[in-house]
Formats: sequence, C-alpha cells, structure tokens
Amino acid sequence: MDFIWLILVGLIAGWLAGVLVKGGGFGMLGDIVVGILGALVGGFLFRSLGLSAGGGFLGSIFVATVGAIVLIVVLRIVKKA
Repeated sequence: MDFIWLILVGLIAGWLAGVLVKGGGFGMLGDIVVGILGALVGGFLFRSLGLSAGGGFLGSIFVATVGAIVLIVVLRIVKKA
C-alpha cells in the first residue's frame, strides 16, 4: 500500500512542479519520476533547514512539490551551461 501512495504523491507533485515552473507536464511516467526524486530532494532540504510540513498526504505532496521544483530549476540551469 505504501508503494501506491509513493506513486500517487510522485504523480501529483511532479505534475504540480511542471505546471508551476511553466514547463508543462512530463507525461505520467515522467511526472512520477520527477515527483519521487523531488520528494527525496525536498525531504533532504526540509530536514537540513529544520523545517516540517507536517505529516500526512498533503504535507508529503507539499515537500515533494518543493523538491521537484528545485530539481527542475537546477536541471534547467545545468542544461543551459
């Protein structure tokens, strides 16, 4: 069951990040991958800064979306260089 939540959070976070960064979506599989990697990045950033988004589904989506946005921005900067 945890795997299904991971996929669902990844899909939602990846889609939101794509929309917020004005890059559009990356397709369903791409959104899931970006969202899951974003969750890892967001979790690391929030823990490093001593922040918490609370628990639960919405907190997980928020952290994953912030991480996915950071990931997309960094990848775009690296791609331009």
